[in-house]
Amino acid sequence: MNKKLLIDIARSLLLARWKQTLVAAIGVTFSITMFITLLSFMSGLNDLLDGLILNRTPHIKLFNDIKPNLNQPIKIAADYQSGHHFIESIKSDANRQAIYNSAAIMEALKKDKRVLGFSPKLTAQVFFNDGNIDITGSMSGINPVEESKLFHFDEYVTSGNSADLTKVSNSIILGKGLAGKLLVQIGDVVQVTTSKGERFQLKVVGIFQSGIKDFDDVQSYASVNTVQKILSQPSNYITAIQIKLFDIKLAPAVAKEYEQVYQIDAEDVQTANSQFETGSSIRTLISYSVGITLLIVAGFGIYNILNMMIFEKMDSIAILKATGFSGRDVKNIFIYIAVSIGIFGGLVGLLLGFGLSATIDQIPFNTPSLPTIKTYPINYNPKFYMIGIVFSFITTYFAGWFPARKASKIDPVVIIRGK
Repeated sequence: MNKKLLIDIARSLLLARWKQTLVAAIGVTFSITMFITLLSFMSGLNDLLDGLILNRTPHIKLFNDIKPNLNQPIKIAADYQSGHHFIESIKSDANRQAIYNSAAIMEALKKDKRVLGFSPKLTAQVFFNDGNIDITGSMSGINPVEESKLFHFDEYVTSGNSADLTKVSNSIILGKGLAGKLLVQIGDVVQVTTSKGERFQLKVVGIFQSGIKDFDDVQSYASVNTVQKILSQPSNYITAIQIKLFDIKLAPAVAKEYEQVYQIDAEDVQTANSQFETGSSIRTLISYSVGITLLIVAGFGIYNILNMMIFEKMDSIAILKATGFSGRDVKNIFIYIAVSIGIFGGLVGLLLGFGLSATIDQIPFNTPSLPTIKTYPINYNPKFYMIGIVFSFITTYFAGWFPARKASKIDPVVIIRGK
């Protein structure tokens, strides 16, 4: 039968029951709107939470781990070679924490096409002197330019400028909690004492806030040269090299390769932060589950409305089949009705979902723990909109297919005889 004629008949049936059609379309629209809004918000939240950790975490970290010394004297003695050894309280090996031949390693990393960039780092445990009180803290020596480029360090500096670490000699950036304990501001001088008892005076050039209170209460940053001076170490003294790759998925394999090539410990980001990836996956799964459930519920609404329409239009269906329309033609008419409701409701839902997401994106979100976040996070990934409209089409198609199949099997003789 002519396809245009079938579409005209489907449109006539839709308009004849326009209130029921509108209710079904509103159900699809609401489902798509909530689906888009929920996924956009939850994905934005995942990006925010992961960014707090993953953006500041290297894809690969090269370092010398502290390990117990397995070469005990009893293993060397010839008389005990064949026995089983039970040794308690094994002390750590006296290996150096500094990376051996760090300059050559960094030169090789520059030539590795998989590496986006790297930043040297060293850490010192110090005491911040506040009168008669010594506050335990941690000082990290960094290259502020590379640290900002690769790990967004400057985004967390709420006061001052991270570049001043290299411009101002003997300078330091304090965590907000630590600065509060010391009651210092930018331009003030703090006194630190190393674990060896040596004292240094450093000028505060910035305050940073990571969003993790316990971290901000003890952490501080200085340039690599400043920390080397504080530790009385040479200019090649580096305890870690932080590497960022072009493709984060390569991190586990590349980390194992670097361990073997450079004979050093390497930790990849997946191993270091597996719990955060698990949390993101679970939140995303919940979002998709809720959104798809809404669409399925809307599909049942369309199914019920079409069932009622078929029951009420038995006479019309019988007349169509009696005048030459096949069962397949009748089935296509009701599938057209269902898909029309789905497409119309889905497109309107996409627009409303985008509008609602944009509205949420403008709502102020001010919290002391996240100073860089000003509004609620929203992710406008086009993938969500494609999934929404495709799933809307699939749901409404199957919601219309079962009633349409029932209508195609109606015997016009039985209906007309009953009348």
